[in-house]
Parts: sequence; structure tokens; C-alpha cells
Amino acid sequence: MASISIRNITKIYPGDVLAVDDCNLEIPDKEFVILVGPSGCGKSTMLRMIAGLEEITKGELYIGDKLVNDVPPKNRDIAMVFQNYALYPHMSVYKNMAFALKLARTPKAEIDNRVREAAKILDIEHLLSRKPKALSGGQRQRVALGRAMVRNPAVFLLDEPLSNLDAKLRTSMRTELIKLHNKLETTFVYVTHDQTEAMTMGDRIVVMNHAVVQQVDTPQNLYDGPCNMFVAGFIGSPQMNFIDAVLQHDNKGYYLQVEADKLYMPAEKAKEEIVKDYVGKPIKFGVRPEDIYDDDEFISKNSDAVIATRVDVSELMGSEVYLYLKYHDTTLTARVAPTTKSRTGDDVKVAFNMHNIHLFDVETENTILN
Repeated sequence: MASISIRNITKIYPGDVLAVDDCNLEIPDKEFVILVGPSGCGKSTMLRMIAGLEEITKGELYIGDKLVNDVPPKNRDIAMVFQNYALYPHMSVYKNMAFALKLARTPKAEIDNRVREAAKILDIEHLLSRKPKALSGGQRQRVALGRAMVRNPAVFLLDEPLSNLDAKLRTSMRTELIKLHNKLETTFVYVTHDQTEAMTMGDRIVVMNHAVVQQVDTPQNLYDGPCNMFVAGFIGSPQMNFIDAVLQHDNKGYYLQVEADKLYMPAEKAKEEIVKDYVGKPIKFGVRPEDIYDDDEFISKNSDAVIATRVDVSELMGSEVYLYLKYHDTTLTARVAPTTKSRTGDDVKVAFNMHNIHLFDVETENTILN
């Protein structure tokens, strides 16, 4: 088993293309860490540097207590699972899983034992004699995982391994991977652009954008306390609503001036030492869809935070309804109960749960208040 220590790592491709910029990250032994971000943010490059498939331009990479910058991939005690499975089409499942052990001159009896044990854990014992072309996408993914497992690596590296699967299979494979991690008790580093995968699978999430690590934290802490607008908008589905506002203060307390409406902040939310410097200044006001309510009871209890909107579209999702609301020139998304009476074209009042709002600096886009 092994920890991973990434110290001031930078990757620059020819043509001065900056892929990873001065990254620092400590991954303890046995942790399941997710690297997440939009395409081109540097997450796969980071994974490939850990694997040894990309040279590090600057910085140091340790696996355990060993500096591995110049150590070839085969000597790093890692196993990588790729997006496209990378199985040998002419070999059976058994031979695919045994191939790396055979190259390492592992005794035949031990190879057989390891392959069959991994196949049992992954429930693919009945597939060992088949060729990859006779397998479904989910079965191929299990074979790719099994091929990595038989080597008993200290670190598993997984590069968007579920992206080629359909939605239902992705959900079940997420569960399988979590169970596999718990069973193997190995360090997992997993790359995805899907924030739902990140939120449901990782012990911690590393959010990247434009080659820079934005924030590293547990899924819940990222959701509740994003450090900037990018993280706030990237984590959560549907994404957070952002509204232009001006922070103001009167004898009732601090409030957000949004168009002609005043949205008052609860006294315990408006921490004076933080917000006082922003009075009279434009800010960005962030609110998640589940914190916008259209029911009469909530609106009557929160009359200091009500706006009038029009429903552009109403989407029934089964257990909830998404309302796409038009408020002046701003479009808002609300996630409300399926019992809602709001329908497409209706003029409706909605109230914000001001206890859960977020405030952001307009210029830096950094968080003022969570």
C-alpha cells in the first residue's frame, strides 16, 4: 500500500502549453481521491504523471517515501485502468488478466490463483474463456479492473473508466467500484469530468480548472463551502444559480438589492466582520436550486426574500420538478416538490432560503460568504 505526495508539480507541453501548474497534493494510503474538472483542465495529465506515462517538467512525485520522477511505469507499483479498456482482442479474458503476471515470470499456479480470485470478486468467472468482442461494455470494464487487480498494486489509477457505459450501468458500476475499494483497501486515484461520479464515490475531491487545483475537500464540504464561483457552479446538479446584486444595509440589517427587490439576510448569516466591507458594492449572489421555494407556506414565512418570476419551462423528474424561471434578464433553476402547482407560462412568486446562500466577489470570483 502507498501514499502519493505531489509537490509543486508542473507540466508544460511543447509550444509552452501549460497542462498542470504548480500542483501540491497529499493522498494518504488507502484513500479514494477523485480528480474532477472540465475537459482540458489537466486532470488526465496529472494521472499520467503519477503513472509515469508523462514526464514531469518541474516538481517532485513520491509514491510512499520513494521519489519516482525518473522511475519507469513498470517499477512504480501502480496499475492503470483506461477509458477504452485497452484489452487484447485476440486473447481470452483469462489471458488478458494473466498477461502482466506472465511477463513478470510469475509461477503458473500463482497466476491461476490470482486470476480466479479477481474474477470471483468481480463476478466474471463465467467469462474467462471468452474474447473481449463477445463481452458487453460493463463486462469489458470488469476485465480491465481484474487485469489491474491481479498485480496487487499499491495504487490504482482510473482514467474515466465509466464514460463509455450507458447511464444505468454507470450507476451500478459506481457502486461496484466503491465496494471494490473497500475490499482491496488500496489507494485509488480516479479521473472524471462527471461531478455526480465525484460526489458519490470519492473520500475527497480535487477540483481542477485551467491547469490549476481550485479546491481539495470532502464532497459535502465542497458542496456546502465552495472556495470560488467555478467550484460552486461545477459541483452540484442542476448547477448553482448566480445573480447580480448589490449588498446594502439598513435598520433591519444586511440585504441584497436585486433589481427592485430587497432580499434580507438572517443576522446569523450576515457576519458583519466579513460583509461590512462590501456594503454598496456589486457582488454575485449564489443560490442552489433546492433553496428556491414556490410553496405558499415557505413564502409566507420568508416574506423578506421573495421575488416575482415567470415559469419558462416546467420539467417533471418523478420525485421532483425543475422549474426554469425568468426573472428580468436572469434565468433561474428551482428544484421543487412534485406537488407544485407551478406550470409553464405561470407567473409565480418564489422565496429564497437565505440561510444557505453564497456571496462571491465580482472581480476575483472568490467566495465572500458561504
